[in-house]
Amino acid sequence: MAVALVFPGQGSQSVGMLAGLAARFPVVGQCFAQASGVLGYDLWQLAAEGPPERLNATEFTQPAMLVAGVATWRVWREQGGAAPAVVAGHSLGEFTALVCAEALEFTDAVRLVQFRGQVMQRAVPEGAGAMAAILGIDDAQVEAACAEAAQGEVVEAVNYNSPGQVVIAGHAAAVQRAVALAKQRGAKRAVLLPVSVPAHSSLMREAALQLEQRLAGMDVRRPRCRYLSAVDAAEHADPADIRATLVRQLASPVRWTQTVQSLLRVAPVLIECGPGKVLTAMNRRVERGASCHALEDPDAVAAAIAATAAGAPAASAAAGAANA
Repeated sequence: MAVALVFPGQGSQSVGMLAGLAARFPVVGQCFAQASGVLGYDLWQLAAEGPPERLNATEFTQPAMLVAGVATWRVWREQGGAAPAVVAGHSLGEFTALVCAEALEFTDAVRLVQFRGQVMQRAVPEGAGAMAAILGIDDAQVEAACAEAAQGEVVEAVNYNSPGQVVIAGHAAAVQRAVALAKQRGAKRAVLLPVSVPAHSSLMREAALQLEQRLAGMDVRRPRCRYLSAVDAAEHADPADIRATLVRQLASPVRWTQTVQSLLRVAPVLIECGPGKVLTAMNRRVERGASCHALEDPDAVAAAIAATAAGAPAASAAAGAANA
């Protein structure tokens, strides 16, 4: 049975994440130890013990989430989970997807996303940016609220997560105005998110230019399985195109609804690799009949493997976990 592996981004992290998987599967600790050697600090201790304000700081969240996704992928493959027909990631999760498709080398990616988090944080002064989730109105209404709220500042729809769920980002005051206008338009919920970096908004353009320079010196290979970017819900395989897409996505919206629809045209099962089940909940809202699994603990891994074993190919073009 063909499977699509999807990888979450910032927002899925929590202190104590992956504790159940780490207790059962040594490969989790090995993965974090490998990354810690690159970063120069104990990433597993940060993930396991916090403090939460440090784990939630962008430059620490991004390596933690990439490594958590790769570790979960390695558990999946080590336990006999099917190699993917296609991979995709939400925001930061795109880098994780590319590691698992062998387009990016793991330790290179750890360094890269640490840098990405640093330049994103520096692009907008602390407290000057904001993000908010708008639930219960359609995309066009959210976009209209942003247009009205801008008043010379930036506020934009940046994550089209599922029907009726859009995240906006931009200057803090403009985001607050858009939240109020969305409520007037009938939003069921419109709440500020606990982040200060307005990711995927046009305020990230300077950070994107710095990321472009960093990527120019990195080895990027053709993916060993199909890779869809959430920038455009389309497949990308050429290394130069992948570099350009990763630069573009930093200041472009995440089109997750369209990406899920594209994934399901390739594979009927969506497997979330990473802590929690944020993507799985969104995936089910995009396509209510889809088969979705989140590998959040050992029992969930076993259940997903059992559910996808019938007719699953023993191998595919994607490499095994040892080479991720």
